[in-house]
Amino acid sequence: MKRLALRTGVRWKISIAIAAVSTLVALALSLVVHNAARVSMLDNARDVQMERLQFAERLYDTTKEPKFGTKVNDADLPPDLREKMKEGRRATFVEDSAGSDPVVWAAVPLGNGSVFSLHSQFADRSTTIMKDLDRALLIGSVSVVFGGCALGVLIGGQLSRRLRKAAAAAGRVAQGNTDVRVGDAVGGVVRDETDELARAVDALTDALNGRIEAERRVTADIAHELRTPVTGLLTAAELLPPGRPTELVRDRAQALRTLVEDVLEVARLDSASERAEMQEVALGEFVERRVVAMYPDVKVRVVHESWVNTDPRRLERILGNLLANAAKHGGSPVEVTVEGRVVRVRDHGRGFPEALLREGPSRFRTGASDRAGHGHGLGLTIAAGQARVLGARLTFRNAGPGPVPVPVPVPPARRSGETAPPTPPDLDGAGGAVAVLWLPEHAPTSTGSFPMIPLPE
Repeated sequence: MKRLALRTGVRWKISIAIAAVSTLVALALSLVVHNAARVSMLDNARDVQMERLQFAERLYDTTKEPKFGTKVNDADLPPDLREKMKEGRRATFVEDSAGSDPVVWAAVPLGNGSVFSLHSQFADRSTTIMKDLDRALLIGSVSVVFGGCALGVLIGGQLSRRLRKAAAAAGRVAQGNTDVRVGDAVGGVVRDETDELARAVDALTDALNGRIEAERRVTADIAHELRTPVTGLLTAAELLPPGRPTELVRDRAQALRTLVEDVLEVARLDSASERAEMQEVALGEFVERRVVAMYPDVKVRVVHESWVNTDPRRLERILGNLLANAAKHGGSPVEVTVEGRVVRVRDHGRGFPEALLREGPSRFRTGASDRAGHGHGLGLTIAAGQARVLGARLTFRNAGPGPVPVPVPVPPARRSGETAPPTPPDLDGAGGAVAVLWLPEHAPTSTGSFPMIPLPE
């Protein structure tokens, strides 16, 4: 069973923590101060009460008449005080009563066994002082709590901003912008754990970039070294006498040459050194002409024509790879739809493997368990790389109910400041693989901000 997660920011966590600690400290200090003040005032009241009783006792010894509210053998004398009188000790006692101020008692034993006592309620002035003190403690506690919250928001906000900058920089690095340094993005004068995290991410990025560059160079070197012997092998195959063995040799030599050229192209795309040569082309007319030339059986439908600024050679390479993938691994019919700046290629086969939908295209992985398993997994990888050079987006999904499509990441510098558009939904759920190419600066369509392409009957 999936556990529910409550999402909140570091700023508010720190603020809540400081507010909670401030509340506990203020409450504890208020209780301590209140009790200490009350005990001090009661002790002072007991001393005053005993002094009054001693003065009244001296008058009683002279006049034999109780003065100032004193009593002899008071019937309301508290039991605890009565026990002390039996021991012959002078004593005071504070009697708390619910709903009223405490009563302060003072008693002394007389020589004839009687008890001379005096009692009165806690002074009104003392009660007023305690109320004023409690009010001051309450105001001070509330001020401390609000001050703690403000301090928490300030400290947490600073930390949250640094973490957000680090996360944004790390996201740009993950999208392929290896020039971004997380440490520089975080900045700040005071150094803390955020800077340690930034240094660790930068070190990891450098290590990964070094490893990727080394692998790219090895791949490119191997492909370069293979190009000459493969070309010689292909030339030698042309000199063989006609026959079935010769056709097999020529076919395998040509496949090997194609593989070498594809590997070289992937290496160039990985180096991020490719630059597009932009031209203004009518997208619908261009796609229709190129598709008919490559695959005459593929149906092309132009819903809405649009002029785009793109590299025709790279766009043709993307279309060729998508159509080749659909022809090899998909099912008939294969359809190409153009609406505005969006090109959609769909077949009616078993669809893309789940690994491709989840992670995007990967070289030398064809998903043989889901599709035919022919090829080397470089076609879609090259198409995605060429799309990045054009600043476009290439998304993959399956028609009908299925996994959520995963867009191919594009470096921010090539995105033209636009957000990733949603993939057009299928309306018939008939199945098949769907590849959608989103060219930059999408033209508005008759159906809204993003194209919603209806499928043919």
